[in-house]
Amino acid sequence: MLQIQDSETAQLTYDQQGTSSVSFIAQHPALDLPFRSYFLLAVVCSLFSLGIWAAYFNGYFTFSENGISPLAWHIHEMIFGFAATVAVGFVLTAAQTWTGQPSIKGLPVLAFIALWLMVRVALLINLPSTIVIAIILQSFWWLGAIAVFTRLVLKSNNRRNYLFIPLLSVLMLLNIALLLLDFNGHYELTRHIARTSVLMFCLLMGILGGRVIPFFTVSGAKLSPITSPSWLTPLLTITSVSGVAVFFSSTFIDLPFSPAGLMITAGLLHLVRQSYWRSFATRNIALLWSLHLSYFSLGMGLILLGMSYHPLHGIGFIQLAIPFGDALHLITIAAMGLMIFSMMSRVSLGHTGRALTPSKLVSWVFILITLSALTRAFMPTLISQPLLSWNISAFAWLIAGALFLKIYYPILTAKKIEKSFSR
Repeated sequence: MLQIQDSETAQLTYDQQGTSSVSFIAQHPALDLPFRSYFLLAVVCSLFSLGIWAAYFNGYFTFSENGISPLAWHIHEMIFGFAATVAVGFVLTAAQTWTGQPSIKGLPVLAFIALWLMVRVALLINLPSTIVIAIILQSFWWLGAIAVFTRLVLKSNNRRNYLFIPLLSVLMLLNIALLLLDFNGHYELTRHIARTSVLMFCLLMGILGGRVIPFFTVSGAKLSPITSPSWLTPLLTITSVSGVAVFFSSTFIDLPFSPAGLMITAGLLHLVRQSYWRSFATRNIALLWSLHLSYFSLGMGLILLGMSYHPLHGIGFIQLAIPFGDALHLITIAAMGLMIFSMMSRVSLGHTGRALTPSKLVSWVFILITLSALTRAFMPTLISQPLLSWNISAFAWLIAGALFLKIYYPILTAKKIEKSFSR
């Protein structure tokens, strides 16, 4: 009898210790709202995947040939492992502010992290069985995030942000379609889905950027309220959605026109809208000029995408248009990448209770991302040295990401600063 009691006591003590350990982990500051862990994981993912990709195109790394193609792995990890992870972390965190309802923290965030990490490992192993596992787990990750966001906005009747439910759902479908198509050998269709995913991110950036950049500019640069014509945003939204729809459909339907005109029009409308934002006033504020530069790159990138359908040859070595793939990298690096790093820099300070006065090194993060974009988008055409261009671009991104982690890892893993006010 004594031995049984001792055994039960020991088991109870073990269970209590296990529960206490789980509770301790769940209370770690990195699990306080999704943005902390998602931002860190996304940047690490970009460094790891871009490092492997650079090693691959320089001949120092080989991928397994039994799963998805190397190009699909690179595209997936940068668009969905990096950009989508940041976007979901931001939206799930911002939803708490938008709705007044508590978002997830602690163990639910830890569960999402576990799913996310298993997807990364499964894709890197790249065997048929692990690709199937990755597709299933990635689906669960998306469905969980969409369910959390949907619950928050529906519970608070936050109609203004209902549009993010279909946006996130479409991104999820594109993500899963990309993996399934490439896994089954439909490589051209995979590339088309990847490009459509980038255009969907353009739509998302247009919506978020149009909301927050003017607001941040007014508050950060101490300016009078920014206004723009009431017709501009609805027209831009309609044009952008139409451009994505026409581009996606063009592979499946023989259309009498290309999406080039819609892309150029959307890009011009972005630049017209930005002309009301007084960008020059932000030139000395890193958290602002980086956002304005990223939004400008979005407009220019869409214009160059449209021009790539009908390239105009200039005089001598100068061309007035660049190939579609290079123009797309101006969007993925200068628009998406720069906006993401800028937003992460701001959100990481604001949501941890810190003043919006970043380290001076943050400017170098933004400069290096811009350098990465310019070399990847324009150097292959200008100097006909694509490998050199890719290497410089990758190296600049890797240094920028490492600098970001150096600056923000201590902030994102520390407790929130509670501001006190003296009477």
